[in-house]
Amino acid sequence: MELHQLRILRELADLGSVNAVAKALFVSPSAVSQHLAQLQRGFSAPLTQKEGRRLVLTSEGKLLASAAASVASTLAEASARIRTVEQDKDVPIKIAGFHSIGQTIFAPLLVLPPGQLPPLHFFDEDVSQQDFPALTSTYDMVLAHRMPHTAPWPEDRITVIPLAFEPLDIAIHQDHPLAEFEQLAPQQVIDERWVVSRPGYSPADVLETIAALAGKAPNIEHRVNDYATAGALVEAGDCLGILPRFTARKTLDESVTLRPIKGLNSGRQIDLLLRAEHLHRSTINDVIEAIRTAVQRLVTG
Repeated sequence: MELHQLRILRELADLGSVNAVAKALFVSPSAVSQHLAQLQRGFSAPLTQKEGRRLVLTSEGKLLASAAASVASTLAEASARIRTVEQDKDVPIKIAGFHSIGQTIFAPLLVLPPGQLPPLHFFDEDVSQQDFPALTSTYDMVLAHRMPHTAPWPEDRITVIPLAFEPLDIAIHQDHPLAEFEQLAPQQVIDERWVVSRPGYSPADVLETIAALAGKAPNIEHRVNDYATAGALVEAGDCLGILPRFTARKTLDESVTLRPIKGLNSGRQIDLLLRAEHLHRSTINDVIEAIRTAVQRLVTG
């Protein structure tokens, strides 16, 4: 049993396929399969099994993958103790986030005084909610969002740091007849034309709930994931949108206003996801505090 074999097993647990592991580790799928086969020779119980065309972990494989995560955490802790603070400050930290959070907090983090944080490298990832945890295998930190009624993050595999709850409101042109109301009920808005995200993303989930409460299917004219584009369509026409209250604020024209949805606590939880072993690095904890501060400033306006 070797460390790189354990890492491959762990990545298979997190990423879900041999091809995804190969892509993440910059090796061929056949190399991944060979390392898994070598690891299997040390155990009588099967570590993997076929599920359709996919290779998945057995219960024994999941147990060993969890142990691999513990090994990685122990090694990271030892490494952190050996490295000096000055050495760690030069190691770049990769941060990924969904589009709207990137638009609002990446730049404030980048312009902090020199030397306050290590070098930061930013990446935007437009993925569905269930795909955020797997990104922790590629990035040091992942800014993710989750609807409260959906399955929780897999905290047996990743560390979750809550940052804020962001309401999702109805975006409406200030000259629209419904803009005079402080709150809008599902029955008031269901017959309007809509611009909303593709299925699997927060705005589409909220509109589905509005439709269920109103007892009628919505009239969706535009499927747009980018909030700036959705806001521009609301500005240009008489359609309504579903937009996040804090992270979309900067991209909206003054003519577009946001209204809470009456009787519906619609919103998403914004969290920071990372692998537990990263918490042993002092610079990681410095960045976590900087992100917390940036998000809090965003929420308070």
